[in-house]
Formats: sequence, C-alpha cells, structure tokens
Amino acid sequence: MTANPTIERIPISFSGPGAGTAPLTWGQKALLEYLELTGVAADSCGAHFLAAGTTVETLVERIRETMSRHSALRMTWARGADGRPYQVVSESGEIELEVVTFDGETDPGDAIAYGNEIWQGWAVAPIDQYRDLSLRITMIRHPDLAPYVAICIGHTIADGTAAFLIMADLGLTDSIVRSGDPRTVGILEMARREQTPEVRRISDRAMSHREGLLRDIPPLTFGEPTHPECRLGQRYWRGFFHSPATYLGMLGLAARTRTDTTRALLAIIAIAIGRATGVNPLTTGVISSNRFRPGFGEIISTLAGESLVTLDLDGTVGDVVARIRRLSIAAGLHSYYDPEQYNELLARLDAERGYAARVTCRINDMRFGTRPANEAAARSEIITMDRIRARLPETFFEWDPTMTLEFIPEQLFVLISDRADSVDLMLMVDTARFSDEDVQALLRGVEEVAVEAALDPEVPTRLAPGRLAVP
Repeated sequence: MTANPTIERIPISFSGPGAGTAPLTWGQKALLEYLELTGVAADSCGAHFLAAGTTVETLVERIRETMSRHSALRMTWARGADGRPYQVVSESGEIELEVVTFDGETDPGDAIAYGNEIWQGWAVAPIDQYRDLSLRITMIRHPDLAPYVAICIGHTIADGTAAFLIMADLGLTDSIVRSGDPRTVGILEMARREQTPEVRRISDRAMSHREGLLRDIPPLTFGEPTHPECRLGQRYWRGFFHSPATYLGMLGLAARTRTDTTRALLAIIAIAIGRATGVNPLTTGVISSNRFRPGFGEIISTLAGESLVTLDLDGTVGDVVARIRRLSIAAGLHSYYDPEQYNELLARLDAERGYAARVTCRINDMRFGTRPANEAAARSEIITMDRIRARLPETFFEWDPTMTLEFIPEQLFVLISDRADSVDLMLMVDTARFSDEDVQALLRGVEEVAVEAALDPEVPTRLAPGRLAVP
C-alpha cells in the first residue's frame, strides 16, 4: 500500500423492543455443541459494495434501525447458577462502526484487499457470545470505489437466510424480499415456544424418524482410518473445488428430471461418494432450512437443522434423484428438534446395539444468494455437451493451508458455496481416512457424474467400489 488509511470508530446507540431472557433455542444449542467440539467458527462473513455515494451517516442510520428492529442483534449469552447458558436481549445499547478511509494515492485494489483481510480474519475468530454482540461491520472508503463493507453476523443468531435478511436491511443485498409475515416472532419468544408441549412433540416425532435410520448404521460411515500418517502430519483439512462443468451438468440434470438444483446436486455428490467408497446405501446429514414452517420465514434466528437421509444409490442417476425427491420431504420435516433429546437417543441406540455409531458424512447447500438464479437457469438455459466440454479446463482443487482444523466430527463434510456460474465445494476432510489422491478421485467423480447425466439422467450410477472402498 502506498499510504496508510485513517481509521475512525463511530459508536452507534440503539434501542428496541423484546428485551428479556430465555433459554437457548434448539438451533443455538446445536451450534454451541459443534463450536465446543471443533472450535470452528460458522459465522456468516463476507464483503459487499454499497451503492455508489452511500455516506457514513446513511450506513450509521441503517445499522441503528436494524439493531432496533431485530431483538436477536441485541442478544448476548449469560450463565445461570447451574452453569447452563441462556439468552439475554437488551432493550438498548451501543455498537461500533469502524470506518477505514484510503486516499487517492492508494491503489483501489489495496483497499479491497484490506476489507477482505478483515472479514477473512473474522471468519476464523468466533464471536464471544458471552461478551460481544453478534454483528461486526467495517466500512472501507476510497475515492475511486463505491463503499466496501466487511461484515460478520454470528451464526448463533442467524442462519444463511436470516443473515441475508439482515444484509438486506443494511442495503448490502437485494436478493431477498420480505413478505412481512405478521406471525414472525423474536428470538426469545421462539426459545420459549420450544419449551411448550406442542412444539416438543415436533422433536419427539423427529426422534422416532431418526431412530429407524440410525439403528443399524456402522460405527463410522466410511470405516476406520487407513492413513495414520495423515496429510503433512495434520489430520483435519479444508479444501476448495471449483467446477463450471459440474454447474452446467447440474442444470441439465435438474431440467431433465424436473427437480430443483439442490436435489440434483445432492444426487451427483452422493453418487460420486458411492463410486469412490463403495458405501451403499449412504446415510448422510443434509442441512435443511426449516423456514417452511408457519411464521418461520423471516425469523432472525438460526433455524437450519440437520436432516438425515439414507440413499439407495443403485440404478440410474435419475432413480437416485427420484429417491432424494421423495425422501427429502420427510427428512426436512424432521430436521427441527432438541439436540439434547437427540444426544439421549444416540446414547440409547449405542447401548442397545453394543457399539457406538455416528453418521460421519454431511452435505450442506449454502447457496442462499445464487440459488434463485440457478433455478431460473435450469429452466431456461440450453445445455449442450459442447458447452460442458468447453468449461472442463477451468476445474481445479486446492487445499487451504491458512485454516487449521483441530477436530471435526465428520470424516467428510461437503459445503456447496454461493457461486453464480460454477459448482464450488468447500470440503472439510479427515485425512486419516481420505488421502490427497482419494479426495481428488472423489471430486473427479462429482464432475464425471454431472457430465454423464447432464443430457441423459438414465445413465447407470456405476457403483463399482473405487480405490478408497470401505472394507
């Protein structure tokens, strides 16, 4: 950088309704459990341009109004006498906006890089929910740029949909439109409802559904570790896969099976896993939004929960898509539950079968901003093999050396990232089970399945066990 920026920190006072206390919501308890287990921050972090000419004063007022409107943003945690955390929503308080200003001698790219470094740092530094509010925000200014805003929204108050709703209030996105549902409640009221017999019965039904899926699973989805040396001596790694060809294949498959891109892509990934490992049927966790429930559409809370599906991968790719379409409805209905009740179920099943067993495969479609455009493209674009082949050279995979994972409970966690014209996957991998070569073979399989089935869903799944087949 040719010049140092000036940094100003602006305090913003706020006040709003909904103050009080309540237990953690089910979604918060699940996230707390995962954070304590792994140390991995799951907050929604990124950077966005504001409309050119947006002033600091305008952003300050948007932040003030948003903090006042959403009680979840005024929430922190405290511990009770029993040591258990609970929520505290304040009626009023203060939050800080950092404003970083570069002069005209600075390269605009340096200003953008500065903002990106901020949010990338936030992404690996979990918000201290007992001390800090769940919104971090910095405004980057440069004479030759529209204002660039780095933002981080705590996952304990907002899943992907809620994060987009908050960003819409701040003027950072127009990809989501509010319906103004009058049934929408605050985060404390939601937690209190989860203590009622009526809502507890939803969790009871979810446990009954899961018991049938979990009773006969193996100890680990992909078997015991086979690479004790791990990757460079470190067991858990994160990597990134980029494939525009898979994106086009996904569009073609979704159009020809008359389904959505989420189900088409889940089929593609599951079949690739089956080809590589020989695991069939495959039981996997799939993140569901839960926002189809009455009054849940616009709640600022973390509502996304893990559903479980057991997929028979034999037959054709179209067969698997049809099974996913059928099974995902029931799975989604049973993804809203009390994690403490789920842990009790797991412990009971472990005792009854005589060994501990866990599902160690998870798939999460995180396309909140680009999914509507993807669905529109599946309905309108003409997919040809020439188009697909032209994009094949753009495929790549790389490990991320910047993020150390101390532990993850999964052997394979596949996250589908928010990209407009590519399938981008972020993988978290147990390299005691999957070597570098294993991971790359699996990801080549993702692209191969997508390309093969793009124009003909009736191609066979070809589940002959691959090089990392489970014994």
